[in-house]
Amino acid sequence: MLQSEIKSSFVELGNFLRQFSEEGNVKSASVLHNDLFFDNFASLIELSQSHNGWFTPEQVLHSIQSWAKALTEDNLNQWLSNYDFSKIEPKKVGLILAGNIPLVGFHDFLSVLISGHDVLVKTSSNDQHLLKFLANYLIAVEPKLKSKITFVEGKLEGFDAVIATGSNNTARYFEYYFKDKPSIIRKNRNSVAVLNGTESHENLVGLGEDIFRYFGLGCRNVSKLFVPKGYNFETFFKAMYEYRDVIHYEKYANNYDYNKAVFLMSNFQLLDNEFLTIKEDVSYSSPISSVFYEFYDDLEEIKNRLHTDAEQIQCIVSKNLIPNSIAFGQTQQPKLWDYADNVDTLAFLISLK
Repeated sequence: MLQSEIKSSFVELGNFLRQFSEEGNVKSASVLHNDLFFDNFASLIELSQSHNGWFTPEQVLHSIQSWAKALTEDNLNQWLSNYDFSKIEPKKVGLILAGNIPLVGFHDFLSVLISGHDVLVKTSSNDQHLLKFLANYLIAVEPKLKSKITFVEGKLEGFDAVIATGSNNTARYFEYYFKDKPSIIRKNRNSVAVLNGTESHENLVGLGEDIFRYFGLGCRNVSKLFVPKGYNFETFFKAMYEYRDVIHYEKYANNYDYNKAVFLMSNFQLLDNEFLTIKEDVSYSSPISSVFYEFYDDLEEIKNRLHTDAEQIQCIVSKNLIPNSIAFGQTQQPKLWDYADNVDTLAFLISLK
């Protein structure tokens, strides 16, 4: 199957997804197969929270819009232009997907197919429906894809290579189980923000997006702040107030109440605004509804620390304080060429023999 055919199918998928947004769903007569898929997808979005309590329509639509923006012909061409696919020998690539945020495994799914391989997908029990629906849409657009996409219910078998995502504990199992196969094994990572006190209100509101989007469940969510000694958190909390409605989601509120109680019973010092706690802590991984922070004296020390701990870090957010850091509010808007864990998935897939 030609790469141009696969690419065209994903461009059509992007056109389909572009119809769905938080502002409302708008059906376009120019989109293929809307008669079969539009109403059913709108219903699936509304039902997603019944399948996973974290997958509110707002969060699902945000993920859909992110992929709608990414799946354009220009973006796909720019992404693919840096690779040589001429020597690809199609293999069966198994995917073991996470389910922490909606469509979290879609980039791996896209990468396997666009590189010419066949994909065997084992979805997470927390996100079983969205990717299967989009796969069915792709097959409707290009029936040849049907033989290249398989969803696996039981044990993953018959694969030549694997891309697996899980916790640090699960990753150790994956590394042992898949030791004889080419693999990418993804572990826990967290994202951090480095502040110096000159950030504007708009910058910090953007940081709130990086903290609260998907309720903080993603590896691209900021869970740790580095702030200069003597930093005044008043401006930070004023900006976070934009996200106060998050406490109205029951699962988030339950986590906020529980984690706050645990911290207080342990006599930890907290700063709290009634929907977010921040706690001084050296760890990168904070619980839901909480962000850790750490003071610094010397920015160079933070740069060195983040370089040393690179394998624990997914994204760094700052106002140009750290080289290659991401602008505030952009962590959940990755480009196609922004690879998870900085592992080039396409280079891995091209290398399979």
